[in-house]
Amino acid sequence: ERFVRMPSDDIQLRLNFAKQVAEEAGQKALSFFQRINDLEIQQKSIQDYVSNADLEVEIFIRRCISVSFPNDSIVGEEHENTHGTSGYTWVIDPIDGTTNFLTEIPSWCVVLACVHEDETKLGVVYEPCHNELFWGAKDIGAFLNDKSVNVSKSKSLDNGSTGVGMNSRTASHMTVCFIEKLIKRGGIFYRNASGALMLCYVASGRLIGYAEPHMNAWDCLAGQLLIKEAGGTIEMQSAKKMLSQGGRVIASGPNIFDEILEIANEAYI
Repeated sequence: ERFVRMPSDDIQLRLNFAKQVAEEAGQKALSFFQRINDLEIQQKSIQDYVSNADLEVEIFIRRCISVSFPNDSIVGEEHENTHGTSGYTWVIDPIDGTTNFLTEIPSWCVVLACVHEDETKLGVVYEPCHNELFWGAKDIGAFLNDKSVNVSKSKSLDNGSTGVGMNSRTASHMTVCFIEKLIKRGGIFYRNASGALMLCYVASGRLIGYAEPHMNAWDCLAGQLLIKEAGGTIEMQSAKKMLSQGGRVIASGPNIFDEILEIANEAYI
């Protein structure tokens, strides 16, 4: 068994706060989702949309953080960064899977992570349509609602589905090449257009792994932490570097990580 340490008071306070705020924000987003035809929608880039739901949910989360932790920094997808003095940085995606959200597909989530000293200390992802709260903190494990979760013990790519992410920032041939190589090894790919949610599915053993050539910090830091805390393997990165420029994300159960990494190294060039 792994030795589990209790988180510091600072982390425990922020974790309790993040769980509550993610659920409240998710319910606000769900109320928008239930009256989707009333939304104002803008296109930011190819297959990248934002609505007033994203903007208002992020404003709600930022307001909660500024009241409870006024000295913490905030990095979010839809609004300007806020600089604090505490050394803690909150990373927010108010609605990951916006395209799903806007087309009434119930596969989207609210994402919160908190970084300190170049490490992600906690991650919370709430999926309101099925009332699933994925959460965890460094050294305490990963959980789905009130139950501990673990990554898949699969020893082969042909024993489960691998999440595959793509985006408009990297060349499409990278993803095509990854999928082709995965299939040739007997694997099958899965994509639901929410990278944060797919990472949670890795943490909870639903997917055996995940790969994407580039993700922004607000989409991946929470899920990467949860995978690591659930006994998985992630490609290690500096949290500060991810906050400033994002990066490649490779994650899986421990038995197949090397094989997914090998495919990624061949495909993501």
